[in-house]
Amino acid sequence: MPAFAESAAEPPLADSYHALLRRDQGSNRVVDACATAVPSTGCQAQPQPVSECELPMIDVGCLTAAGATPQERAACAAAIAAAASEWGFFQVVNHGVRQDLLDAMRREQVRLFRLPFEAKTTAGLLNDSYRWGTPTATSSGQLSWSEAFHVPLAGISDDRCSYGELTSIRDVTQEVAIAMSKLANTLARVLAESLGHSRAGSQFPEGCDERTCFLRLNRYPPCPFSPDAFGLVPHTDSDFLTVLCQDQVGGLQLMKGSRWVAVKPIPNALIVNIGDLFQAWSNDRYKSVEHKVVTNATTERFSVAYFLCPSYDSPIGACEEPSPYRTFTFGEYRRRVQEDVKKTGKKIGLPNFLM
Repeated sequence: MPAFAESAAEPPLADSYHALLRRDQGSNRVVDACATAVPSTGCQAQPQPVSECELPMIDVGCLTAAGATPQERAACAAAIAAAASEWGFFQVVNHGVRQDLLDAMRREQVRLFRLPFEAKTTAGLLNDSYRWGTPTATSSGQLSWSEAFHVPLAGISDDRCSYGELTSIRDVTQEVAIAMSKLANTLARVLAESLGHSRAGSQFPEGCDERTCFLRLNRYPPCPFSPDAFGLVPHTDSDFLTVLCQDQVGGLQLMKGSRWVAVKPIPNALIVNIGDLFQAWSNDRYKSVEHKVVTNATTERFSVAYFLCPSYDSPIGACEEPSPYRTFTFGEYRRRVQEDVKKTGKKIGLPNFLM
């Protein structure tokens, strides 16, 4: 594989940032940029101090171990449900996703993102799934300082999926997707059964399979302006469940109460968080919590996220009636999110579907 200058690989995030900053200044929105902790010329606002937390840690090995007792499984399920209700986030160990596989995924990610920017944008790599920045941003505070490949699971093994020179990434990506999918479906069934949904079985959530779920390979470049710039703007996930493997750089923060807390990276642990669809299905018992990624001034950050999503025509439903939400499909939810982002610059989400 030929060597390329590192600068040739970087997306033009700085150009986007400065263009948005000029728009901020032209519309007198510099104060807003300061308030969101995205740096601007002359901005003196200081970000609020953020404390570091350790998410609830749950050993989920007993969910698949042949020798586990019913009491062990019940205790594990109770811990998962409690964390989903109180935090919306938790960490898992003995999760079945091999560490050597995750290490291989990290190496392949580094090689992938080191490709020239032009190749990433024009070569149709991984089903033309490359994304960078925030195309819909209208102010500097809406820009995500990151790049990613958002890959449909069905496309990973598709012979038409282009990997360019990096053919070795195919098998690794497919193995990671299979392992994370198994974990996500196991946890989703446990969470459903904890609310008395005894028919959850292997079909919950309905409509979720390799044709509908995604794997997202993320890179957060160093930000030369400020370590407090958004690598990923504050948001909730629009799926049922997300499984995340992050490196040890840190940067993930979530809203706990009314304050942001930083998630301490733990070696060999995966992070799981509840998405909007599970909050709606659980009648708000499980929480889809706002979270973000902040950049590092000098060090890049990598992560891999698996999104448990249903088909667009799948009705979301509820674990029991009455529900605070009207009936909607995943496709309707996604369309409404996209419309709101275009109109207002931010996602509104579940409040749009309250009865």
